[in-house]
Amino acid sequence: MYKSLIRPALFKFDPEEIHYFTFNFLRKFCKIPGATSFLRSKFQVEDPRLEREVFGLKFKNPVGLAAGFDKDARLYHELSSLGFGFIEVGTVTPKPQAGNEKRRLFRLKADSAIINRMGFNNHGVEEMVERLKKNENILIGGNIGKNKVTPNEKAKDDYLFSFEALFNHVNYFVVNVSSPNTPNLRELQDKEPLKDLLNTLQKKNEQKPNPKPILLKIAPDLTDDQLLDIIEIIQETRIAGVIATNTTISREGLKSENKNETGGLSGKPLTRRSTEVIRFLSQKSNKAFPIIGVGGIHTAADAIEKLEAGASLIQLYTGFIYEGPALVKAINQKILEKGL
Repeated sequence: MYKSLIRPALFKFDPEEIHYFTFNFLRKFCKIPGATSFLRSKFQVEDPRLEREVFGLKFKNPVGLAAGFDKDARLYHELSSLGFGFIEVGTVTPKPQAGNEKRRLFRLKADSAIINRMGFNNHGVEEMVERLKKNENILIGGNIGKNKVTPNEKAKDDYLFSFEALFNHVNYFVVNVSSPNTPNLRELQDKEPLKDLLNTLQKKNEQKPNPKPILLKIAPDLTDDQLLDIIEIIQETRIAGVIATNTTISREGLKSENKNETGGLSGKPLTRRSTEVIRFLSQKSNKAFPIIGVGGIHTAADAIEKLEAGASLIQLYTGFIYEGPALVKAINQKILEKGL
């Protein structure tokens, strides 16, 4: 029903506008008595065999919603009813920012993909904290970045600010230095700046009575040598793991008319590369740290491929938009079928 009726109707409208429309619709729908229970009965798969313990946290299933969908933690309660085992909010910055000029979100229907150049648009970490105070038992990841106006030499201050603000309200952190939509941000992926940033955060983390897992989200465009550096950095800084991968700046093999829009590409064109990165990190590190696999998961088979490549958990974003919430259920059912 989603792909035959709902998606064609939604895709007639501007992607950013319809995103907020569906947010408002889902929020209002879930206020109807019995609506949340209905969604859970339709999309959730409850089975103890799906449970995962990863970096000290217990996930009820390994399928999460990636950052970028619920940037301001506005809808995590409602989205959790669609079968996700965890929700990652953000990317959030210390101060509110409008992001890049519109239009900044593009569907590539012929490629089952999306290009975005949103630019970390969000209402700031303090507003997010107020919303997360209402959370009861949903496992939440906090994806943090720097404000556009913050120079790279002061980036640590931004990450530390959001880390401190969110510490009591999220279960794990994700350091986002891999978005292509904030000027010069990806320079923080270079070995020395990245090591310095992660060491600073981990030092602050280890001063807490109960430290939280810190993960690094990396780009799919890194070379093998850079990926080897990532392995070394993770082991040296003792962070909990990695999310592979963010969006790509590659446009190889695209067919859609708007393929040359600037920004990060997500969706099916990323499927193979993100899996390659997962497999490389898993094999070269001898499975030394957990990996959350994300990028181009549009079918249950795509998800299984990433888990078999070495991912401990997976996340959806573009596949969720193109395939609908039934994809979450299909993946969990396939995991049970495969005995993974």
